[in-house]
Amino acid sequence: MPRYFLNVRYRDGAEHLAVDDEGEDLPDATALREHVLEVARDMLQQMPIRGINWHECRFEVTDEAGQRVLTLPFAEAGE
Repeated sequence: MPRYFLNVRYRDGAEHLAVDDEGEDLPDATALREHVLEVARDMLQQMPIRGINWHECRFEVTDEAGQRVLTLPFAEAGE
């Protein structure tokens, strides 16, 4: 099963990237997108962090080779 890393970028710039070092095993691209949307919804609802507007964040998901396979703005999860 492929492993994906759900990195979170706040705005732009390398200094605003939270890197996922553990990753998630998911069977395919459909399951990956659904999982990322679910995680983003949870973060929008339950993780207020002072000074961070989650709607300005996005997931930049990479595979085990480090290739970006999905970019998903948190705002899509709130729609």
